[in-house]
Amino acid sequence: MSDQIKFIVDNLNKEPFRKNYNLITFDSLEPMQLLQVLNDVLAEIDPKQDVDIREEMPEQTAKRMLSLLGILKYKPPGSATDMSTFRQGLVIGSKPVIYPVLHWLLQRTNELKKRAYLARFLIKLEVPSEFLQDETVADTNKQYEDLMEGFKTLHKECEQLKTSGFSTAEIRRDISAMEEEKDQLIKRVERLKKRVETVQNHQRMLKIARQLRVEKEREEFLAQQKQEQKNQLFHAVQRLQRIQNQLKSMRHAAADAKPESLMKRLEEEIKFNSYMVTEKFPKELENKKKELHFLQKVVSEPAMGQSDLLELESKINEINTQINQLIEKKMIRNEPIEGRLSLYRQQASIISHKKEAKAEELQEAKEKLANLEREVSVKTNQTREFDGTEVLKGDEVS
Repeated sequence: MSDQIKFIVDNLNKEPFRKNYNLITFDSLEPMQLLQVLNDVLAEIDPKQDVDIREEMPEQTAKRMLSLLGILKYKPPGSATDMSTFRQGLVIGSKPVIYPVLHWLLQRTNELKKRAYLARFLIKLEVPSEFLQDETVADTNKQYEDLMEGFKTLHKECEQLKTSGFSTAEIRRDISAMEEEKDQLIKRVERLKKRVETVQNHQRMLKIARQLRVEKEREEFLAQQKQEQKNQLFHAVQRLQRIQNQLKSMRHAAADAKPESLMKRLEEEIKFNSYMVTEKFPKELENKKKELHFLQKVVSEPAMGQSDLLELESKINEINTQINQLIEKKMIRNEPIEGRLSLYRQQASIISHKKEAKAEELQEAKEKLANLEREVSVKTNQTREFDGTEVLKGDEVS
């Protein structure tokens, strides 16, 4: 275990992590800090993992890490029955669980970067079969699958080009072989022309043969066009049926509307708008003002040279060293009150972020509902133009 910890500390102190740990400070990390170190290593492998774990629930952190470790094909030590123990240890930041994961990741960082990069493009998104009945969704899914196959081919060719250099001698041999094949084809065409010229009415026969080839190609094109139009008609009928069902459902919902439900809906909307106006928007405005003030301050500063950057880097390293020393002293004192306060602050931050996320989800749902209502209106008008009459109501359709 000591060799394992030493390997982890040595790699964390190197680029790109530069943690400035020693064996004592690393082994004294709290579970939350140890989980953040693991998350930093995973973020180096997959940049999408670059988050502050204090701002998300422990179950979400464990689920996200387990998903990436599954993509990276990490196998926890022990049998399959120990998976629950592994998950629990990952949630609570257990050292016997985190240390082997860090050791495994730091041993093969470059290889895992490549695996995580490929996983972003090669993990197929499964679309339910009922959605594939829609022509637009089916075409988009087909393009998605074609692009995935094209990516596989291009990546394989790129890797082959990286591992095998170009050989000018082989290219010259290929060019010579193609030129010889071209000369043979020209000679063969000349021989066939001489043989045809001896046939009576050969010009007329060649003209008829060309016309026959053109007509056959036109026949194939018309058959393909006919099949495409049949498919379009089939998809149009299905879309019409879906829109009629949606219109029927919306009419039933409008018929069942009561004053009490409308009042309740209006009260909820007023509460939501009040939250947006009194809490969310002012907070966002304040953050934007701080960001603008910071940017103006940066712009007003004179340009920095190389010596200024070296001086700042030296100060940063000095401050980091002081911070590590203070953390060591704090861990030695093991102050429980500050730990509880940190836990309460974290829970309050999580609740605030969840509230903002739910508000954004509600806003997106409202926009989506408005778009669907506009789409139903457009489809109703199109249906009227299609058959000259209004769309049938629910009982008339049946």
